[in-house]
Amino acid sequence: MNDEKHRAGVSEVNLVVRHLKLEATEKLNISKTIEEIDQLKGLDSVSFDEQSKVLNIAYDATQLDIDVIEDIISKYGLEVSHDWWTHFKEGYYRFVDKNVKDNSKINSNCCNKIPVDSKRKH
Repeated sequence: MNDEKHRAGVSEVNLVVRHLKLEATEKLNISKTIEEIDQLKGLDSVSFDEQSKVLNIAYDATQLDIDVIEDIISKYGLEVSHDWWTHFKEGYYRFVDKNVKDNSKINSNCCNKIPVDSKRKH
């Protein structure tokens, strides 16, 4: 297991990293957006690269998903880029977030054992 520290409540097993390119941004709006995102339960880290206009987010996908992040982005008048690559990644991010959340609810039992009620002839 990795010794890297995460915020309280964030499981490394369910940790995902997202990169969203934003359209033209205003410093005031981006700082308010980052402040609000930074308060979310399940968030590990958030940063913004001004040069490339990319919002970098790491979070526990069992507690948070990309739609919550995008709602906060739009709340402050910012937009996720409309280019095809960003759009493609958004779809992939939604798919993975849903899988992580769904898989966390599954009670996994060892599947390589013979079932107890099995009646095998020797």
